[in-house]
Amino acid sequence: MLYNLLQYGDQWLGQWGGYSLLRVLYQIEFRVFAAAITAFFFVLVFGKPCIRWLIRKKIGDSPEFEHADLNQLMGSKRHTPTMGGVLIVGGIIVATVLLADLQNRYVHLSLLVTIWLAGVGIADDWLKLTASSRVPGSREGLKIWEKLLFQFGIGFLAAIFIWRLGGDNEAARSLVLPFQRTYQPDTEALVLEPSVVVLGIWLFLPIVATLIATTSNAVNITDGMDGLAPGLVMIASLGIMVLAYVAGSAERAHMLLFPWVDGASELMVVAAAMAGACLGFLWFNCAPASVFMGDTGSLALGGLLATIAACIRQEVLLLVIGGIFYLEFGSSLAQTSWFKLTRRFGRDHEGKRLFRCAPVHHHFHLLGWQEAQVVVRFWIVGVVLVVLAMVLTKVR
Repeated sequence: MLYNLLQYGDQWLGQWGGYSLLRVLYQIEFRVFAAAITAFFFVLVFGKPCIRWLIRKKIGDSPEFEHADLNQLMGSKRHTPTMGGVLIVGGIIVATVLLADLQNRYVHLSLLVTIWLAGVGIADDWLKLTASSRVPGSREGLKIWEKLLFQFGIGFLAAIFIWRLGGDNEAARSLVLPFQRTYQPDTEALVLEPSVVVLGIWLFLPIVATLIATTSNAVNITDGMDGLAPGLVMIASLGIMVLAYVAGSAERAHMLLFPWVDGASELMVVAAAMAGACLGFLWFNCAPASVFMGDTGSLALGGLLATIAACIRQEVLLLVIGGIFYLEFGSSLAQTSWFKLTRRFGRDHEGKRLFRCAPVHHHFHLLGWQEAQVVVRFWIVGVVLVVLAMVLTKVR
């Protein structure tokens, strides 16, 4: 908004003498760092009032696990306020609205996905947390198919949006594979490599929709220890921000030989806002956590990460950057599937487990790692994965 206001009023500001001071808003790098700081301080300032409000409303979490030892280990977290994701989402929206170009369609899409999935998370959290105060037998949260319906729904809408925004730029609809160059290196113009796969709409839509829904759920599953999910999302956001920096410039994209997407540079502001909001939330979510983000935050953060990656055509690199999220998702899926298969087809018809508990962060916890060790070691792996993704951008 500030950027757009400056565009409309630059002549008047020039006469008044304030233009030289405010013209830094034309610099995308300034707005990126300003967005991170704005989101950070938004969460920091409103954190305590929000937590007090949640406590007054008695919106607290009482986690239950199908494992007695884990219930004992996590017993201290009972009644901790949840739905703190409203702080993260609020920080992202405020920073983006203030500092991004509000005429940019990718910014519109990012805000739409964030608000949509935050709304799904709020509905799920509220139904879970108020079940005991409603009529006995009332539903506890949204059903799985209902959540998937909304996640895939916004995923398909986002995919159509991204497809249309690509216009005549085939690179904006390409499938970027590891070690594959998007453009021919010895040409001045952006000429696609013959081996590049340009996706038709009937492949583009399910790929993008599945990525958004899966990543949304993956971050949600990862959110099970103090500081784990917001720390990893912050790290992943910084990686995605760098990729958006390259994708938004024809010159940089040509140099690194991966897709140029006109207007994608504004997604740097959104990614920076996400990183800043998560950093601010860590102030309250570090052990022992004063508040949990709940589905309100985790569903929105995962969906937003995937949306930015899809816009800049870096779905495969997101699988690297967010490797921990997909490991957590895969461990839960494998655990559930293996248990059902062995219970149905096993000799004794008793379900068996691949891990001591899923998702996998609880497995390491039960092996004897302290919660703080699990969180910090997963953060370290997250940083390594981002660095690996940056290396892969050059190895083509």
